[in-house]
Amino acid sequence: MKRPLKQIAELVQARLLGDGDLEITNIASIQSAKPGDIIFVEDEKTLPKALQSQATAVIAGEFATKSENSKPFLISDQPRLAFARAARLLRDEQALEHGTHWTAVVDDTATVGSNVRIEEWVIVKPGVTIGDGTRVAAGCFLGDGVKVGRDCAIYPNVTIYPGTAIGDRVIVHAGAVLGSDGFGYVREHKTGRYEKFPQIGGLEIEDDVEIGANATIDRGALDVTRIGRGTKIDNLVHVGHNVQVGEDVVIAAQTGLSGSAVVENNVVIGGQVGIADHVRVESGAILGAQSGIPSNKVIRGKGVVFWGTPARPIKDYLKELAVLARLAKKEESLTSSKPGSREP
Repeated sequence: MKRPLKQIAELVQARLLGDGDLEITNIASIQSAKPGDIIFVEDEKTLPKALQSQATAVIAGEFATKSENSKPFLISDQPRLAFARAARLLRDEQALEHGTHWTAVVDDTATVGSNVRIEEWVIVKPGVTIGDGTRVAAGCFLGDGVKVGRDCAIYPNVTIYPGTAIGDRVIVHAGAVLGSDGFGYVREHKTGRYEKFPQIGGLEIEDDVEIGANATIDRGALDVTRIGRGTKIDNLVHVGHNVQVGEDVVIAAQTGLSGSAVVENNVVIGGQVGIADHVRVESGAILGAQSGIPSNKVIRGKGVVFWGTPARPIKDYLKELAVLARLAKKEESLTSSKPGSREP
């Protein structure tokens, strides 16, 4: 979609320097930019390359105001954020037609809003609600009573179990499974056999959440698993039953959260982190990649990076590594100095 530069500037809350009537058609990198594209730079050293590119306009920080150049600028204190917002504005919303494909099976009791796209081989069970402007891609399954909000994007082969409620503007990538039974069993002492504990709770996903490909989020056992507003979950993440994830949390790939863990607002979780049951991660903490959090542990420290297994503040972790390195070096020195010792 073509948009005049002045309109983009207004919508992304950036200051315009230059011709605001120029039309922008797309976003691009500095290397691939063509006339009609808009690009961004975050530091002054990259600016010369941006100015030499074929891009029509550049989103940059205040440092760009010192430059003498014919290209117009959008000045923002967060160029990358402004660029991301510009990308949404330039998205071609008319590229996909609305309507239900003839192979889709939509129950008569389902409520489907306006401008909804339901693609090939989708199954929509009784009592489902789909909000206005939502896309449900090929091969998806929406179980009884599932609620999906407005302007959502449900990509191919997503399975949504009964008892799941999804807010507005949620993105669910291909292959994700939402609302499946949690891993809950009771062991009989006499026989050692396991019997399934009831998994009858629900799953609530709030507005503006994004869930990566092949991620799995379990329903609550008796209550609700909840994913808070604005949280972003990467591919191949598993969230267990009864987990409570706060707002604006970021969880990287291959992380696992065991049952009844609590992750408060604005937490950052790196890749392959293991969080055991009944852990609480308090607001603003940062868990480094491959960290391990034992059961019932509380992680506390806004802006503090935690690392290792069991996870501890990274400054402590690095001190421990340094001590181990010194001990190893000392042991090596003592061994080599013993009578009769020799280098291999």
